Amino acid sequence: MSLRGTGQGGPLSRAAEVVQVLGGAGFFSVGFLRSLAAGTKKYGTTGAAGFHAQALRDPNKIALIDDDGPVTAGDLDRSTNSIARALAEAGVKAGDGVGLFARNHRGFVQSQMALDKLGANTLLLNTGFAAPQLREVCEREGTKVILYDEEFRPMVEEGTPNLTRYLTFCKSESDETTLEQLIASHDDSDVPAPSRPGRMTVLTSGTTGTPKGAQREAKSQGLDSLIGLFGRIPLTVGMTTFDVAPTFHSWGGLHLLLGATIGATICLRRRFDPEDTLKTIAELKPEGLVVVPVMMQRILELGDEVISKYDTSSLRLVAASGSALPGELAVRWMNTFGDNVYNLYGSTEVAHASIAMPDELRSAPGTAGRPPRGVVVRLFDENGKEVPVGATGRIFVGNDNQFDGYTGGGNKEIIDGFMSSGDVGHFDENGLLFIDGRDDDMIISGGENVFPREVEDLLSNHADVVEAAVIGVPDPEFGQRLRGFVVLKGSAAADETALKDYVKTNLARYKVPKDIVFLESLPRNPTGKVLKRQLVEHE
Repeated sequence: MSLRGTGQGGPLSRAAEVVQVLGGAGFFSVGFLRSLAAGTKKYGTTGAAGFHAQALRDPNKIALIDDDGPVTAGDLDRSTNSIARALAEAGVKAGDGVGLFARNHRGFVQSQMALDKLGANTLLLNTGFAAPQLREVCEREGTKVILYDEEFRPMVEEGTPNLTRYLTFCKSESDETTLEQLIASHDDSDVPAPSRPGRMTVLTSGTTGTPKGAQREAKSQGLDSLIGLFGRIPLTVGMTTFDVAPTFHSWGGLHLLLGATIGATICLRRRFDPEDTLKTIAELKPEGLVVVPVMMQRILELGDEVISKYDTSSLRLVAASGSALPGELAVRWMNTFGDNVYNLYGSTEVAHASIAMPDELRSAPGTAGRPPRGVVVRLFDENGKEVPVGATGRIFVGNDNQFDGYTGGGNKEIIDGFMSSGDVGHFDENGLLFIDGRDDDMIISGGENVFPREVEDLLSNHADVVEAAVIGVPDPEFGQRLRGFVVLKGSAAADETALKDYVKTNLARYKVPKDIVFLESLPRNPTGKVLKRQLVEHE
């Protein structure tokens, strides 16, 4: 089965979509197009190009707001010129590997921009890394320089002691050079275009092992891709967005790039705090909020009394991705904050595959939506044959934004030009995509195939449950049996028997977990994905 996004008709319908979608988003201002073309010509399709374009259009516009206050487009552009010159003086040139180990703040943005301007290969490092992971990844990726936040000094000193180092964030006295010192000591005039565009390496989530490096070269998106993205997520030129998702991850990083491209004012906070997020929304009035689903859950857990203290009416889109969005969570959010959730499904490797809009999440909770224009999704069985509507198949994606392969070699499986997302799912009769689980998550218990996602979503919908995860564990009789892990609400009374009965009432008997373990919280990585390998090890 092959399903495309909306508006896949002939030239006339495509032209009409260009006018409606991109025009409505504010793309057709002469000044906007001219400055963006100039930035892209110089620095490729990078964040540096977008922010440089902002500085050309209006150097006094606020481009960034972080914990330390606002930064104008002009100041951001000039400061990154200085950093780029300093790094070049230290020997960094086009194609060199540089690690960026920082949280969400201006130093992250400045570092990435400066490296874009030099054409460097930027390695975005997971802020949850321990020293051994840091060492392994930097050695594998050929990293020569690392820019990092002060709090990560112990990991950097133990894991990468021989790398040239600069501090991206520092609130205490230090004998290491900071970005502020580089800015103060180097010329801030425009940096010449690099000899080649920069390359970004984003690490996979590593929920089942050491993260792989997924490399992606800066390249222009096709017109269909832009129409598809902006046609299903109401981004507009010059808006204000609050990027709460980690910027080192592909989801937060995508919105940093999109925000730069559309001349947005981007709000960042170094650390996520549920109530502070609401307070920031009330103060800065962003129109967009970029999150991973677990952040939505943490905000809702504050309760109505706390939530009602803050005016969040400025939000017209809440873009969620990075991990599965349970249908019940999307509906609870929209019941509280209005119908503003846009759920993007994709992966680091295939980029975006489908987008669910608020009306779709209302009518079909749990859906991943529809493939937008410029994207084709096909579902294949184990023999590479397409499956019928309603049947579960392996998800393969075709678009212009696929990654360029893993840095250590290898690629995702490809069939007829379509790349595997690593998940399995099905389409319903209305053309909506549903994700059933990872293709390697399937549990075979007593000869029956079970995908944990269905059981997890059901348990999470229980009135006494905050969150749940399900895995397969060895069983001498059935081969595997299901084990559930559940986090209860503070005053909840549900016990193992009650939860098993609840699953038995709603699903087939073979989908009932044989045992349920109660935890205070599920182990997650910094992007909110549950670390099931830790659950496997749990006794």
